[in-house]
Amino acid sequence: MTSDFVYQEPVFNFHAKNTVLRKVIKAVDVNLVVKVVLDTSALFGLEQVPPNWEAYVTEGVLAELEKYNDRRAENLLHTIKVSQATTASLSKVKEAARGTGDSSRLSKTDMEVLALALELKAALATDDYSIQNLASVLGVEYLPMNMKGISKVVRWNYLCTGCGKVFKEPQPDCPVCGSALRTTRRR
Repeated sequence: MTSDFVYQEPVFNFHAKNTVLRKVIKAVDVNLVVKVVLDTSALFGLEQVPPNWEAYVTEGVLAELEKYNDRRAENLLHTIKVSQATTASLSKVKEAARGTGDSSRLSKTDMEVLALALELKAALATDDYSIQNLASVLGVEYLPMNMKGISKVVRWNYLCTGCGKVFKEPQPDCPVCGSALRTTRRR
């Protein structure tokens, strides 16, 4: 059996050993297309989108690239689809983020990217540990691009720096003493 497909070295650098990475490598070998939603951090590490990726970004990702004066979007836009998640998917992501304590650690764009990956049943390319954390909880497979990736899911509490009271939900400041809160891992 002969194949017209010629394997080329990828233009990205994976360090993770997860199931989605194995699927992407297998897809390259058999010339299948893989749906991937790209976070801003993933785009910082890409020179070009791999030919077997059906790549998606949100308007928020493009806005973040523009904010950093990054010209990558201009070069990659012809190979990327711009899409937005539904309100229902965004609600699922927000609810899961409240459950893990990640809601204050994720930006609006982070939430949109997660929601789009959830909705499209796509892999999520990101080096952002908070996004990877919530993706794991939501059952969204993720591809770390230039970093190792998370080794376990972390759940967060909010600790008052003044009185030491612990809160499960983020607060602007401690409702008991008014001091600032910082995130800590739940035990």
